[in-house]
Amino acid sequence: MSGFGFRVSNRQRYSGAAAPQKNQTMETNSTLHTTRVAEIQTALQQAGLDGWLFCDFRHSDPLAWRILKLDANVHASRRWFYFVPASGEPSKIVHAIETDKLDALPGGKTVYLRWQELHAALQKAVSGHSRVAMQYSPNNAIPYMARVDAGTVELIRSFGPEVVTSADLVQVFEAVWSPAQLATHVAAAEKVYKIIHEAFAEIGRCARAGEAMTEYSIQQFMWRRFDEEGMHADYAPIVSVNANSARPHYAPSAEVHSPINVGDFVLLDVWAKLKEPDSVYADLSWTGFVGDTVPEKYSRIFDIVAGARDAAVAFIREKVAAGVSFKGAEVDDVSRAVIVNAGYGDKFLNRTGHSIGEEVHGNGANIDNLETPDTRTVMPRTCFSIEPGIYLPGDFGLRSEIDVYVGDGEVLIAGQPIQTAVIPILS
Repeated sequence: MSGFGFRVSNRQRYSGAAAPQKNQTMETNSTLHTTRVAEIQTALQQAGLDGWLFCDFRHSDPLAWRILKLDANVHASRRWFYFVPASGEPSKIVHAIETDKLDALPGGKTVYLRWQELHAALQKAVSGHSRVAMQYSPNNAIPYMARVDAGTVELIRSFGPEVVTSADLVQVFEAVWSPAQLATHVAAAEKVYKIIHEAFAEIGRCARAGEAMTEYSIQQFMWRRFDEEGMHADYAPIVSVNANSARPHYAPSAEVHSPINVGDFVLLDVWAKLKEPDSVYADLSWTGFVGDTVPEKYSRIFDIVAGARDAAVAFIREKVAAGVSFKGAEVDDVSRAVIVNAGYGDKFLNRTGHSIGEEVHGNGANIDNLETPDTRTVMPRTCFSIEPGIYLPGDFGLRSEIDVYVGDGEVLIAGQPIQTAVIPILS
């Protein structure tokens, strides 16, 4: 796909949330870190930026630790800075108490004790550079990227450079998938799809047998199936019935849950990934009705939501086919317009979608112009959910969630087929 400013080869690709490198020798500049710096410099040159300033205080920026491939498990109590210029030697700035914190990285090292020495070292590092990227988000538009405090931004600006957001740079290292990761996503999506339909079948079995069941029991049924299928998730899936489904992030627990009975509307939101290194998530949502015929009120809302979902996909396919870049906010606008035009704009409570990676909510562009104006470019070889919804308090809520992978000129939707109607569970 043309029109994107960043490219990383498959050979260069790094998985942003890889396990810490516990056995690395920090005293030497390893090939691993030298290669990473070269990749950063390539990305800076492609973006037309002079440098990237990483900084951390007590693990305040997990992105910095991951992108630089540092061991995030080490104790770090003092401020450190690492400046990577678009070309030339990087600069390390560390405190006298923790002089070894950046020893794994290439570049000259300055050790400071007093704050005046820190300021002098920072000024020297960024001197002569016009545009420097930091984990900064103008007006806090994308809070996921806002990892540096305002005072530090002010300090760097006082030395002359313009501080710009690293949001798209971060995507290169945090959101772009390798072919192997795409394969784990496809496998995970197939398993999640299967488990969702097994859950519907279990609901149907219990209903026909007159067995008591609850949101929690069905959630735990799927949780067990994750383990049996070699899957992992950070949290148990969402199972919500009737009015509970109108709360987008409602989650049943052993203490708080509702029964599932014949005549109930059921929403399942299920995310998981393979128990393999560097694997990435799949995240799907389906809805069903515990009966043999779905009432019109559910079908009518589903059709609106599905229309919003499909409009977003059509827009994405059109842009990719034309080789034209697009923003996450643009996709949100397209999807949201369908629901607004149907008269339910104030009932669409969530962004249209989120980035997906080794974390279910990843660090790439979100499909969002509601909670944030996400103007990040949707990059090739990244994935995100499309999950418009309509939520009617006290009655029910409905969303249809799929995962969209944008490749180099193609669009892939795993976990097929896509839901086309509310499932009549007892039919």
